[in-house]
Amino acid sequence: MTDQPKGPASYFPSIEKKYGRPVQEWLDLIAASDLTKHMELVSWLKTDHALGHGHANALVAHVLAGRKSAC
Repeated sequence: MTDQPKGPASYFPSIEKKYGRPVQEWLDLIAASDLTKHMELVSWLKTDHALGHGHANALVAHVLAGRKSAC
């Protein structure tokens, strides 16, 4: 039996299905942004890229958690 992803990563399959782009493209887009605050990034994804709030939030949370663990 395979373990199901937990936390923000649990949204990744539905993000790929709904928006037709690999999650890594979204993660790279967020990482390349000059924005640094969680809600700024979520708002940007919603406004400029038409993502839903939950999907944008999951992607941003995943990227920012990676930044914190890299410190």
